[in-house]
Formats: sequence, structure tokens, C-alpha cells
Amino acid sequence: MEKMIGYCGYNCHLCAARSDDISVRQKMVDAWKKYLGHENYTAENVACEGCKSKGNKIADKQCKARPCARDKGLDSCAQCDDFPCDKVKHLFSTPIGMLTYRAPKFKDITEEEFNFCVQQWNSMPNLVKILIKEGKLPSFILDRI
Repeated sequence: MEKMIGYCGYNCHLCAARSDDISVRQKMVDAWKKYLGHENYTAENVACEGCKSKGNKIADKQCKARPCARDKGLDSCAQCDDFPCDKVKHLFSTPIGMLTYRAPKFKDITEEEFNFCVQQWNSMPNLVKILIKEGKLPSFILDRI
């Protein structure tokens, strides 16, 4: 599967919201609710083609990063002169960061729940790579991430 990286660095290619199987999306929604407290997602409304798709099926309809990046003609928020901004900062994450920050909540997470709920949140390495490519960070950092 081709790697799909969202404007915010999110690993769309790993996200269960892209599945055509509603039971797969339901497992993700259940894990998001249990571990992240997300109450507004359903297996139906989370169906997503990826934020860079031409269609309108996207999981996070309140996302402010997607329309901004599209309006500016960017492939990544990291290319923007205003990066990082309030539209995208809250989306910066890594699975390790999420697990550490919310350790008490994730104490009993199963491997399946992790795969549905957490693995796709690895935006920061993707953004750092783009920042390096754009000349906004020194290249030696690539060896450190």
C-alpha cells in the first residue's frame, strides 16, 4: 500500500478509517472512545479516503489544517511559512508520546486496540523530514529520528 501522509503528518495509510469494512472502522471508533475520549465518531461518519483525496469522505470534519493547506496549495503543513500554527499544533504526536502522556488510560490496551487507535499517530517524524527537506531544520537531525 502506498504511504499516505496527511497535511499534518498523520499516517493515513495505517488508519482503519480508510477501511471499506464497517466492522474495522467500528473497532477503531470503540478504541478512540475508550482510550482517547472521542465521543463524536461513529463507524459511519469516520469513513475516510484520506485528507489529500479529491473526495469529501474524511474522518475529521472539524480539521482546520486540511482546508488551510489546500487553500495554500501545500502538500504538508510543514511547508507553510506560518508553521507551526494553532490549526495543526494539537495534532503533533507520536505513539510513544501518546502512550506516555496518557499512560494510566492505556494501561490495559490490547495489541489490536493499539493497532486501531494509536499506530497511525506518528506525525512528528514525517513533519521533521519535510522540515529538513524544506531547509527549515538541519539535515543531521534526520539521522536522529
